[in-house]
Amino acid sequence: MSVTIQDVAAAAGVSKATVSKVLSDSYSISQETKDRVRAVIQELGYSPNRRAQSFATRQTRNILFLAEMQHGVGFDNPHLFEILAGAENALSQKGYGLIIRQSSAESLVQDFSTLLCSEFVDGAILHASVVSKEVAKLLVQVKLPYIVVGMPDFSNQLCWIDTNNCVAGQIAVTHLWNCGYDRIAFIGGPQEDTISAHRLSGVLATLNENVPAGYVQCGEPTSAGGRAAVHKLLALPEPPNAIICANQYIAFGCVKALQDAGVKIPEKTAVITFDDFPFSKVLEPQLTVVNLDMYDMGEQAAKIVLRRIRKPQLVVQSQSTLPLLIERQSTMKK
Repeated sequence: MSVTIQDVAAAAGVSKATVSKVLSDSYSISQETKDRVRAVIQELGYSPNRRAQSFATRQTRNILFLAEMQHGVGFDNPHLFEILAGAENALSQKGYGLIIRQSSAESLVQDFSTLLCSEFVDGAILHASVVSKEVAKLLVQVKLPYIVVGMPDFSNQLCWIDTNNCVAGQIAVTHLWNCGYDRIAFIGGPQEDTISAHRLSGVLATLNENVPAGYVQCGEPTSAGGRAAVHKLLALPEPPNAIICANQYIAFGCVKALQDAGVKIPEKTAVITFDDFPFSKVLEPQLTVVNLDMYDMGEQAAKIVLRRIRKPQLVVQSQSTLPLLIERQSTMKK
């Protein structure tokens, strides 16, 4: 005969309700009791009926993940998969599954009531790519616990979590200063690229806005954009001796343009960028980066959703600062 929840309760000296709460990792149960009940579950080999649990508690134990995932997203937005992996890991440890759906801000407005329905999922993680002002208005009214990964670029009352890209920019400048570079330029994306803008704000704040004319180049966040920006920088009366690139694609074009011009990296000009993929370790020289842990960001997002399931009134708007400097050959102490 198979082991029942009543058998577990009797062996652990607790009620069936307590065992159920332990299985759902309820915050109302002490850690000592959880450990004792879990030890009995393992000893007896008890396997809960998840379908019956879901019916009894009216929980699906599934979390929805919504993001733009068009063809080629693995190259255009490699962060997305690190966030997904981190979220899945944190959820699976608590007995939750992750349902992934492709969407956009426009389609989400149309399908909102269908996708974010508590009959199908217990909560939702939304990538900022699918959150517009219209979506934000709907999210404020929804009862389903959710978290937005990435700070929306408009005033809002949403629950969101993000990395502190401003601090990442500050770290990049500080490292270059410590290496002895004193003419620091920045190549970033267009004005609407909020990640690039936040990194630039950290750079400018650390430099006390003391940046020579032409040292900030903003254009397409691509390899071609990086090349074009370097051509402009090298044409200045006094070119920079260090360049901060807002992303790895810009950095790729920057390195190639400097090499084509016969500029030695890092002896003549240092290069530093952000994140540790996809090009930082395959370029020559390998790039120094300020790395942001997107896997950890996914884990944190998942944990916040689970907290909001337990405490629906919880509101979170925070920047999680997780930058780590990784020194490689594209910068050197002078």
